[in-house]
Amino acid sequence: MAGLKGLKKQRRIQIVALAVVALVGATALIGSAMRDGINFFRSPSQVLSDPPRESETFRIGGLVVKGSIKRGEGTEVSFEVTDTNATVAVNYTGILPDLFAEGQGMIALGHMEGPVFRATEVLAKHDETYMPKEVIDALKEQGVYVDPNAQP
Repeated sequence: MAGLKGLKKQRRIQIVALAVVALVGATALIGSAMRDGINFFRSPSQVLSDPPRESETFRIGGLVVKGSIKRGEGTEVSFEVTDTNATVAVNYTGILPDLFAEGQGMIALGHMEGPVFRATEVLAKHDETYMPKEVIDALKEQGVYVDPNAQP
């Protein structure tokens, strides 16, 4: 009887240990898969103060600097994005959204190539009053955000 009890106890410990190993393995796999799928947002000030790794994909957002949009060959476009404290040059190849304009809010996905942000996707505001939350937060940090819905 005593030997059977010890065998059950040992089997239970083995099952618990196997479950812990499986849980740790699954967590590691999920973490590594999500690392590539998460794109962090950064303002131009954050990009310049704490430069990302050259291969790191992230989102940058702010206002398109007036007079900075320059069109190149085909669908190549370069412009600057600012949070009114710092400015980062952006290069993009593709078709810009219809609502993309100077002085308007935007968010771009891509990576840094030296001092220039190479965008793979550019998103623009939806209407005259919309601005992405991340851009509003970055402008508020700089103390320059003015709520368009505020009554004068």
